Amino acid sequence: MAQVLEFKLPDLGEGLTEALIVRWLVEVGDVVTVDQPVVEVETAKAMVDVPCPYGGVVTARFGEEGTELPVGSPLLTVAVGASASGDDDGGSGNVLVGYGTGAPPARRRRVRPAPGTVGSGAVAPGTVAPGTVAPGRRPSSVPPRDGDTTGGGGVGGEHGTAVAPTGWRGPAQPHGRGLAVSSVTVPPVIGEGVIAEGGDTPASAVTAVRGEGPVPVISPLVRRLARENGLDLRELAGSGPDGLILRADVEYALRAAASAPTPASALAGASQDASVAPAAPRPTQPASPSQGTRIPLRGLRGVVADKLSRSRREIPDATCWVDADATELLHARAAMNAVGGPKISLLALLARICTAALTRHPELNSTVDMDAREIVRLDQVHLGFAAQTERGLVVPVVRDAHARDAESLSAEFARLTEAARTGTLTPAELTGGTFTLNNYGVFGVDGSTPIINHPEAAMLGVGRIVPKPWVHEGELAVRQVVQLSLTFDHRVCDGGTAGGFLRHVADCVEQPAVLLRSL
Repeated sequence: MAQVLEFKLPDLGEGLTEALIVRWLVEVGDVVTVDQPVVEVETAKAMVDVPCPYGGVVTARFGEEGTELPVGSPLLTVAVGASASGDDDGGSGNVLVGYGTGAPPARRRRVRPAPGTVGSGAVAPGTVAPGTVAPGRRPSSVPPRDGDTTGGGGVGGEHGTAVAPTGWRGPAQPHGRGLAVSSVTVPPVIGEGVIAEGGDTPASAVTAVRGEGPVPVISPLVRRLARENGLDLRELAGSGPDGLILRADVEYALRAAASAPTPASALAGASQDASVAPAAPRPTQPASPSQGTRIPLRGLRGVVADKLSRSRREIPDATCWVDADATELLHARAAMNAVGGPKISLLALLARICTAALTRHPELNSTVDMDAREIVRLDQVHLGFAAQTERGLVVPVVRDAHARDAESLSAEFARLTEAARTGTLTPAELTGGTFTLNNYGVFGVDGSTPIINHPEAAMLGVGRIVPKPWVHEGELAVRQVVQLSLTFDHRVCDGGTAGGFLRHVADCVEQPAVLLRSL
């Protein structure tokens, strides 16, 4: 007997709270196997193929391509039965954070579909599934339950059975249970954990009341953001599908409230009764050319904005720079590559110089714990390097860079750069850096004042290497010159330490033999 199980967007790790649907890999009606990838999502860290822990027939998908979903919201439903999954009624053994091998689902009674249903649980366009009621309405034949004013159990026919997920249980536990489904018989009301009219928006969005109608909120982050800032969600009009209130709507309302003398309640519109005449959703396109076009700060762009803004707010940074003659460094690299074997990249040599300089000046390989009012000096160097991709700027991390030679560094830089280009970097490869090397010379510029990659304490910037007039051994000559800049956290050291670090880097660039003292 087939059972319909709901698969929710799992916790993809590294504290990520949402993901953008890039491409569906299955259609409604497709047969899927356990651990088969069903959707490609983009998180703030990387592109991820999400496998389904159930085998069966896909009965519904939630969210169009380009839609951003919070962790824990429904992705799809699967009808699991002998015809689709054989004897395997359990979950998968996948290793994505947030769900594991699930326990067998609870038994459910077979219920004959009510007359007039379309297909198997499908809803015809412009109709309401039998046994459901429109949001905010209750059949007169069904009395309200004690303490229930909006409905909150499930949806079904007058004698129907609804699938009610027990909720998101967080990261998988050692015994592997991360997602459970139960079957209950409930009055025909819209409530949490079921599908609202049309099948596009989970009715778990119904978490508050606006007059006599429901307020669609699905993300706990949205509710928390509104609660912490004293914003009444009942007075907001959502810009998402079917009026769903998104985080962008709350943030927009907070910004408007901060810049205007009117209270936040005025932001929902001029209507005094939002349930009768709710304010129109905030348009995503400008009403006039003078207003410009609004582009949501989400995904990778949003994370970059948040991280760089935090760096500017919290870190009192300073920058020093110096020009260096890189002619001998280029000669040394040419000599290394002339003897055969794997090619040594210039970035690898600069990274080797960085790790040697950090050994002399460990203050710059640290972080600041303001809660404890302590500077934490780190024993290992995990070197991040800035890489520009089609998705935006990412900073892959080379683990244990201090223990690698130039050949190993070259190979790891090449591997991570290719992964960044194809969008296959994992969250672990994008986090945990202790110092960043920024080669902005690839953009054809000489200098920059980079923003520190929070919570690190410093970043070395390298400009383009170009021929310039230079006094060499007492004579004017054309040499290959590069500008080096160091942005550092003034809380961890003073200018003397930062200047000493940068001077040592410049000396190694001009005379690579200086590195031999560190080997």
